[in-house]
Amino acid sequence: MAGLYLHIPFCKKACHYCDFHFTQSLKQIDEMVDAICKELTMQSEFLGRDSVYTIYFGGGTPSLLEGHHLKKIMKVIQYEYDLATNVEVTLEANPDDLTPEKLQTFYRHGINRLSIGIQSFNDENLKWMNRQHSGQEAIDAMHNARQAGFENISIDLIYAIPYEDHSVWKSDLKQAIRLGAEHISSYCLTIEPKTAFGKWVEKGHMPEIDEDFAAEQFEILLDTMNKYGYDQYEISNFAQPGYESKHNSSYWKDEKYLGIGPSAHSYNGRFRKANVANNAKYLKGVSENQIPFEVITLSKEDQVNEYILTSLRTKWGCSLDLLKQKYGVDLLMQHRDYLNKISLQDLIYEEDEHLILTNAGKLLADKLASDLFIYTED
Repeated sequence: MAGLYLHIPFCKKACHYCDFHFTQSLKQIDEMVDAICKELTMQSEFLGRDSVYTIYFGGGTPSLLEGHHLKKIMKVIQYEYDLATNVEVTLEANPDDLTPEKLQTFYRHGINRLSIGIQSFNDENLKWMNRQHSGQEAIDAMHNARQAGFENISIDLIYAIPYEDHSVWKSDLKQAIRLGAEHISSYCLTIEPKTAFGKWVEKGHMPEIDEDFAAEQFEILLDTMNKYGYDQYEISNFAQPGYESKHNSSYWKDEKYLGIGPSAHSYNGRFRKANVANNAKYLKGVSENQIPFEVITLSKEDQVNEYILTSLRTKWGCSLDLLKQKYGVDLLMQHRDYLNKISLQDLIYEEDEHLILTNAGKLLADKLASDLFIYTED
């Protein structure tokens, strides 16, 4: 089984925290859609004979696409790829794009899952992050999506936004639950160097993220999600039963995926490749039948360490048997003393040949994973 990811590199404005690849000019959106369709055809052999069971429109802001764009892309996918039954087709969207008419268009052209970038329902926070929408527009978008027929909706929220207490964060969570989102992705605010926030921190106009404050908000998130029946199947992702993101889960389970569009990444189990993060170079290359990308060859060490890093973030944990069978690595043998130590500290436990982090361990996930990496001696 494999997944398709399509990067739509357009946004109306730049959020102050975002360092993804996009442009605010929509002049080339038709040309970009044509190039994406062409790349889909050119890359149709990358996944071998594996069936595609997830399609994900990411960005950027895919909700800027019009119906004829989606129709064209989906037609190529259906022709060039072997699609599994009940394919999960996700489209990332901003609330201000989700008019009743556009939602009906998305639904009609095969989108069956929405991922709405709400981030907060608080207007002050939204303005501070330079978001395009208001809190009320976010609420209206959810209602409009339901009326259009969507029964699988994920929303994104950001925590650790500087504030005097946790009242706004609690209010955001309460509103998300009140709206009945089937899936909630919640990410800690991070300061990336080339973003507006990064520049503000560098100039001393904004403080660094308060790690203790962020940890407290993460604990509030866990308690709230658990109280209302959401399963934390990955550190930042919570779902009602049966509504886990199939697409994102494929990344964490070491499955194949093909990325289409500028800056998109692909992985076929042996190596990773990254398309150029430049619209002009991408469009020129595709027009000349040459997809501009960089191949990232993965050593056994790279593959093992990536698997440890991603799998430990999930509720399924890191499969000791997979590491032995696929890579010949006995993680228990290599890190016996360290695993005993963090087990006694109630940070990790072993169950059915899997290493799984406790709630306390999840707060230190990246550190614990890196301590379990394997290294090949020179």
